[in-house]
Amino acid sequence: MGDAWHLSPSAQEALRLRAVAALVAGRAREDVAAVFGVSLKAVDGWWAKWQAGGREALVMRPRGRPVGVHQVLGEAEQGAVRQTVLDHRPCDVGLSGQLWTQRLVGELIVKLYRVRLTEVGVGKYLRRWGLSFRRPDKRAVEQDPEAVARRHQETWPKIRAKAKKDSGEILFADQVGIRSGQVTGRTWGEKGKTPVVRRSGNRFSVNAMSAISTKGRMHFMVFTESFTAEVMCRILDRLAGHFDHRIHLAVDGHCAHRSKKVRDWLAAHPDDVELHFLPPYSPELDPDELVNADLKHSLPKQHRARDQAELAAETRRFFRRRQRQPHIVRCYFGGPHVRYVMDENPMSF
Repeated sequence: MGDAWHLSPSAQEALRLRAVAALVAGRAREDVAAVFGVSLKAVDGWWAKWQAGGREALVMRPRGRPVGVHQVLGEAEQGAVRQTVLDHRPCDVGLSGQLWTQRLVGELIVKLYRVRLTEVGVGKYLRRWGLSFRRPDKRAVEQDPEAVARRHQETWPKIRAKAKKDSGEILFADQVGIRSGQVTGRTWGEKGKTPVVRRSGNRFSVNAMSAISTKGRMHFMVFTESFTAEVMCRILDRLAGHFDHRIHLAVDGHCAHRSKKVRDWLAAHPDDVELHFLPPYSPELDPDELVNADLKHSLPKQHRARDQAELAAETRRFFRRRQRQPHIVRCYFGGPHVRYVMDENPMSF
């Protein structure tokens, strides 16, 4: 008779335990083999295991290698590769590219330990290390992390306290340029062929500046000339005219914002507007950057502008639509890098 290998592992375990129990009760080995449909060799093997290790020797064992056993890379080597992926770009360690892929991690392992893995094998390691394939945030190499930390922990609480003291309102502002040739997103086309988008060879552009607050307010100005100190002063004039209390306006370090003309305007209107500058090379700290991204994502889907005037009109329509949607404006403050604006305890950053 067969050895019952067709049974499931749990059924085989039960069979072994029952057979040994029969032997312990005094049944002959030949009788046990006949009753349970197994060979004498199997019965003798189970009895030997029971005598050597008791019941534990007869229970099921997980199949396959335990996690971590006989891996190609040791624990220390795995830790070194993982930390390299987290702390460096491929180009920092003599490889090509800015972003890690399974292929490049495999090349790193070859470079460090002369061990070659398949991309599937590399992927198993990456997942075991708690890593996932994600779209990265972009940071300027010139950004000063200490300045960003000071912004969260010291500067921002002072701005908020000052605005509260003089019953003012905090707005975040940024300038954006829109070009007629901008085409973003995807479109449907014939499989295997890249779609072609026809656009005018007549290139033109407009500029805009918007300012938003956590209350869902949005103010904007669209203009066709370059963004200069004179334009910034016009924007400040218009912005101040919308409020009967002081505005605390957070902006980046654009030269127009720091110009003598703007400083003179601020000195002449001390009760109207106070400027607060973001840390250099830190656009992700400005919620109004998300307005610009929204504009550039939304406009190409519908614009049919044939000249600069039409492009300016379509840009104004976008901003007016958002002005009627304060819930969307408030959502601009929900991004992971701008939540500090809403946080009552910035020291947590």
